[in-house]
Amino acid sequence: MEREATTGPQAAEQVRADIYGEDGAVLPSFLTTIETAIAGRDAPALKREVDDLHQSELGDLLEALHPDQRRALVELLGADFDFSALTEVDEAIRLDIVENLPNAQIAQAVQELDSDDAVYILEDLDEEDQDEILSQLPFTKRIRLRRSLDYPEETAGRRMQTEFVAVPPFWTVGQTIDYMREDKNLPDRFSQIFVIDPTFKLVGAVDLDQILRSRRNVKVEEIMYETRHAIPATMDQEEAAREFEQYDLLSAAVVDENERLVGVLTIDDVVDVIQQEAEEDLLRMGGVGDEELSDNIFSTSRSRVPWLLINLFTAFLAASVIGLFDRTIEHIVALAVLMPIVAGMGGNAGSQTMTVTVRALATKDLDIYNAGRIIRREMGVGFINGIVFAILIGCVAATWFHDPNLGGIIAAAMIINMFVAALAGILIPLLLDRFKIDPAVASAVFVTTVTDVVGFFAFLGLATWWFGFP
Repeated sequence: MEREATTGPQAAEQVRADIYGEDGAVLPSFLTTIETAIAGRDAPALKREVDDLHQSELGDLLEALHPDQRRALVELLGADFDFSALTEVDEAIRLDIVENLPNAQIAQAVQELDSDDAVYILEDLDEEDQDEILSQLPFTKRIRLRRSLDYPEETAGRRMQTEFVAVPPFWTVGQTIDYMREDKNLPDRFSQIFVIDPTFKLVGAVDLDQILRSRRNVKVEEIMYETRHAIPATMDQEEAAREFEQYDLLSAAVVDENERLVGVLTIDDVVDVIQQEAEEDLLRMGGVGDEELSDNIFSTSRSRVPWLLINLFTAFLAASVIGLFDRTIEHIVALAVLMPIVAGMGGNAGSQTMTVTVRALATKDLDIYNAGRIIRREMGVGFINGIVFAILIGCVAATWFHDPNLGGIIAAAMIINMFVAALAGILIPLLLDRFKIDPAVASAVFVTTVTDVVGFFAFLGLATWWFGFP
């Protein structure tokens, strides 16, 4: 697939049009071209096709290929393969590619990457492989990567970039500009210059636009501002992302326990963190753990089994409630037809409240100060929705089974269960969060159990009492 020689935005648009269809998926025609080049071991043709791809586009291509083809693509491209593309793919794909490469090749590639991308690739490898790869790097690069890898997973220290620009406060603007022009080890892109004292403690920061607007003889300390949002390296990455969101940051200094500057966290890393955390919460609420689309059958099954076992236990609990009213159901078979409606509506209502609550807890929008008001609001919503659906299902049931009493019973049970569902949907996540248990993981099982048990008990209990069954 030959591309026209264009430059600028038109070139990027042309590349994207050649790769993606209207649905955003990789075009079969482009995939066929790549597969043909791989099958024919045609490295020059393969390089021509992928040479202009952005790292995210190359990542999409890797995910679309068969595992054997991915490894062959990396092998054929050799030193021309952009390893930053591995930060754009699932962990399973990244590991499959990296584990089939010699450590010497990985070490060579890591030298060309920004430190945050290098850490992203190295952190999933065995410690033995990490040590071997790091031993082949220049001293400064090795120390920086080792320091980042020593921080706990999912912290700012793991996500930070250790390349940054730092100057002393007594430097002039002219000295700073000359330093940025001449030093070859500075990061390719940056928007802030940090100010440090002789012990590398963070003193302040200067934005690039302020440097450009100031005269060369002005000292940095005269135009710097105090960094009010320095992020501890051990801070959870989700908390760090929240700092960016709250204060509209583009970048932030990362400091160690002694307030010394060790790195910088940038908005592109934070966007990845936000996406990753949102995906984790969504998957955990579904009880599927850290599952990825590239996982094989057995690992996917293994990740889902634990919560399915818990659901099985809660299902037996709900079934035992039904067993208490077996004689009532024997006399009125219509109860067996209608009772799933009560439990199902309660479960859906509880899930709605639970989803809103878990998200509010994750974003810190729900706290001790507004919890009471939100609880009262959800109770009101549950009661109103209960009345609305009680009228609807009551009329349907009475007409369907020609029994107004049955319609009234299911209407009353619906109000009770919808009210309890709303209460459970907010109180259960709050209680789990209070006891330091991730509400995204455990809330769904408990809320569903409560709505099933209450729904069955309310409906069958009211029917037993009203019709006078023993």
